[in-house]
Amino acid sequence: MTKKKRDRSGFNEIKRLSFPIDERKHSWLKLLLDGYHIVDKGIAKAIEKEKKKGRKPACTKGCSHCCSTHQDIPVYPLEIVGISWYVTEKLAGDVRDVLKKQLFSFNKNDSCPFLIDGACSIHPMRPMACRQFNVFGKPCEEGEDAYYTRREDVLDPVKKHVDQAFFIMLPFYGVEKESERIKIIENGAFHKMVKELQACNWKELAGKMERRDRRTEE
Repeated sequence: MTKKKRDRSGFNEIKRLSFPIDERKHSWLKLLLDGYHIVDKGIAKAIEKEKKKGRKPACTKGCSHCCSTHQDIPVYPLEIVGISWYVTEKLAGDVRDVLKKQLFSFNKNDSCPFLIDGACSIHPMRPMACRQFNVFGKPCEEGEDAYYTRREDVLDPVKKHVDQAFFIMLPFYGVEKESERIKIIENGAFHKMVKELQACNWKELAGKMERRDRRTEE
């Protein structure tokens, strides 16, 4: 899980997620984790800035209304690869068994398939859209999407940090040259790659988990 430490500036500095063995094995994983680290730092600073204005974060552990309400969660191909890796190779125990069943039975109009007992089963590898969705004031009511009901209470996207994250991630998509990456970031072309989390074929991921479990048992 992500850990925090206090730095001299007063911000809660977010420690980068680290999977050393897996990062040596999968070159794309370092790109994703570096990108998430940048976004997480940007979000921490943005929240700290709002708190200094007297705005109180409403999102707390155990609150999952956004996970069950939002039907158009954007996710990018590299994030899907990261999620697939995490649930296939890192999740274990009862959570893994429950998630596998949920993925097998998932339908497009269902709540996020990774929500288990009110908690995100892939929290370390949750998409940037989920990382950025933070609400101030009062907690969301059941069935409420605060982005539409009270946009002023939702943290603005940390665009600068998201752009930096995508700049780091673009080699995964075959864009190596710095000048080409800058151009893609400036014109926002990378957003054309976005998918909806609920529209992905998660049954296929459940099958991948099942095949791995069978090999482990042999």
